[in-house]
Amino acid sequence: MSEFTCIVCPMGCRIGVESENGELKFNGAGCRRGEQYVRDETVSPKRMLTSVVAIKGSHKLLPVKTAAPIPQKLIFTAMAEIKKIQAPGKIQIGQVIKENLAGTGVALVATKTVISE
Repeated sequence: MSEFTCIVCPMGCRIGVESENGELKFNGAGCRRGEQYVRDETVSPKRMLTSVVAIKGSHKLLPVKTAAPIPQKLIFTAMAEIKKIQAPGKIQIGQVIKENLAGTGVALVATKTVISE
């Protein structure tokens, strides 16, 4: 049996999960959202990714994040793509910097407005 601490809400339920005949069995979940969280973590974990990208013609860096969680197994691929990006000198918060990061279908977006001099 594996045990997880749920992070969906402040309760922090300790949820046990085991596979029995190909079916997942849970114990300790305070709600359905906790069960779904553990199911996702067991089958295909995803993470939000935050980083910075270079800004053309500036020494400043632009903080960015994925618009939604991406598969954990693609984090290093996504970071390799992010490392190559140079954002334009004028960026608004929420602006898409790269569509379909690492083939995930998830956009990389700016988390700050920057107007480079």
